[in-house]
Amino acid sequence: MSLIHITPVILCGGSGTRLWPLSRSAFPKQFLVLSGKTTLFQQAVERLQLLKNSSTVLNDTLIATNEEHRFLVLDQLREMKDVKAQLLLEPIGLNTAPALTLAALQAIDKEEDPILVVTPADQTVQDQTNFTKSLHHAIEAASKGAVVVLGIKPTKPDTGFGYIKKDKSEDEHQAFKVLNFTEKPDLATAENYLKSGEYFWNGGIFVLRASIWLKAIQHFSPEIYEATLKSFNQKTEDALFIRPNENLFKAIPSNSIDFAVIEKCPGSNFDIKMVELDARWNDLGSWDAVWQVGDKDNHQNVTYGDTLLENTKNSLIYANHKLVSVVGVDNLVVIETSDAIMIADRNQSQHVKVIVDKLHSQQREEQVLHRKVSRPWGWYDSLDEGSNFKVKRIQVNPGASLSLQKHTKRAEHWVVVKGIAEVVCDDKKITLKENESTYIPLGHTHRLSNPGKNVLEIIEVQSGSYLGEDDIERFDDSYGRLKN
Repeated sequence: MSLIHITPVILCGGSGTRLWPLSRSAFPKQFLVLSGKTTLFQQAVERLQLLKNSSTVLNDTLIATNEEHRFLVLDQLREMKDVKAQLLLEPIGLNTAPALTLAALQAIDKEEDPILVVTPADQTVQDQTNFTKSLHHAIEAASKGAVVVLGIKPTKPDTGFGYIKKDKSEDEHQAFKVLNFTEKPDLATAENYLKSGEYFWNGGIFVLRASIWLKAIQHFSPEIYEATLKSFNQKTEDALFIRPNENLFKAIPSNSIDFAVIEKCPGSNFDIKMVELDARWNDLGSWDAVWQVGDKDNHQNVTYGDTLLENTKNSLIYANHKLVSVVGVDNLVVIETSDAIMIADRNQSQHVKVIVDKLHSQQREEQVLHRKVSRPWGWYDSLDEGSNFKVKRIQVNPGASLSLQKHTKRAEHWVVVKGIAEVVCDDKKITLKENESTYIPLGHTHRLSNPGKNVLEIIEVQSGSYLGEDDIERFDDSYGRLKN
């Protein structure tokens, strides 16, 4: 029997607005630890790694993600063992159909015609054994040419999911013919679906051959196929990064996998089937969903971090930075970060997106960044800010360097508190040890590097008329950021 070649595809876009303030557009929910001990993205990658067995060959994982998140992805991949991956970098988010089309084109470019196992990066699965079993059934059906979607048995009449209606008889792969799809029905309809037992939630997990997807997208959404193909054909490759042509990519119509193809398959020449997934799946689409999958105490509370509770029940309390104490509450969500606190009725937690929209309209930074910001060389934490000054704590990884740069509106004072710093300022180069400092005058070209084997930490005090992150001109950068 010939081996089945599988290419895992992780869709790692999205901003996770319903999980603000922990999830931000520059650090969305898939990169957070919300269930278990690893991030949602890492869990998604690991789940598909476990598909390998004696009858399958597992190809490199393809990760479709935003250009701005590439170093977050790399950092989290480095924490995982024996995972080989390539990153398809989208210059802008265009929903999932263009992302999967890029992945299919790349998969066929490297392999003859592998089966794509496609999953979002922001879901939880608590029963790995059943998850793997369902996917292997789906892979067997897909190897015969079917488009396969995993269906989750509804636990409540949820109006936020798309629904799949299946036929009553299953084939030899425990796959059912899909009769139709319904996108986010009203409550009465969802209640009827739940009672009938014939409908399943569409969890956004798909299994199909790369060639089948390309034929389907070309048939149902030719404008997406043609524009994506043009962009892909002019791609550039840099180590693990695959970049479609930016200008051509921006011309691709935005659409989801479901709307562009999947929901059009029933009744067409494309054989579409559903395999049931019974693996305690959750898409973590709200703080209430995080509560549902969390470890609960005797009063049905889920807590993270430094918390003190008294006469409290059915609540989610997340302390990220400070002690959070709650007294005499029921059914609340309390999320604390270094720069924001969010309190909501647990049943209303899906409406957090309205707050994020208001932050966006007011152009507030809390919608985009945390106080602590990851960078490819390490991170910085903005400790304090006032009129004409800002104080940061900066950590630089061993062997890493910031870009060679200058500022036109601020000067900087650096004090080393841990490790060894190598500082370039115009034509001078100095080495600083703990408790030593230097001054970078306004307009001088400079660079901070860590030549040591341990982390470097400095305290930076900025002073000037403008202290925004965009006051920077880069001359040399190890991370491809010269444009910004």
